[in-house]
Amino acid sequence: MTRRLFVTATDTDAGKTHFTEALIYALVKKQYNVAAFKPISAGCENVDGQLLNEDAQRLHGRANLGQTIENVNPFAFEPPIAPHIAAKEANQTLSLPLLTSAYQRLPLAMSDYVITEGAGGWQLPINETEYLSEFAISESMDIILVVNMKLGCLNHALLTLAAIKATGLNLVGWVANCYQGMSRLEDNIATLTAKVDAPLLAVLPYESNIESLSAKIDLSHL
Repeated sequence: MTRRLFVTATDTDAGKTHFTEALIYALVKKQYNVAAFKPISAGCENVDGQLLNEDAQRLHGRANLGQTIENVNPFAFEPPIAPHIAAKEANQTLSLPLLTSAYQRLPLAMSDYVITEGAGGWQLPINETEYLSEFAISESMDIILVVNMKLGCLNHALLTLAAIKATGLNLVGWVANCYQGMSRLEDNIATLTAKVDAPLLAVLPYESNIESLSAKIDLSHL
């Protein structure tokens, strides 16, 4: 059975891609078939008329089912702004049916894992009435929460956790991303460990080596 995982975070630039890339690397190393999906990206470079997002390219480079970059990242926008605003400026529309259609084009039948990386935080608008979280709900994905370990993260993490729990989805684990350098880091991790009703999957230091980071992920809960 294919495991469908959705990686979300407490805010934007929290380390979702850093973790997701390391997770895909770890699963591929264990010889699983892994498809990557980053449905929406904003902040792309125009290369010969094609909009390419760096984060999507990183995931594309780690997945092992021969996906095209368009298959990994079907909706890409040039300005690094809220995606629903970027879509409107580009005279495009984002919607749950469009995301679902793109998801169905993934190599689902061939996949042991399908790893979807969200955009921004949990409650990201995709248009005037719909949210990216609703896509995760519609596909019954298991959730991984990446916590940006900085001052204020306890509030951000617990509010996000409450919103996830309210949907009835399964939070399979959380990740402490420690790239910013936080005073009393260990105490804050201990507080979240006690309050989050899901296992701590990884404590990630500031480290650019994906192989090294992947070794720090506890895959036993996935």
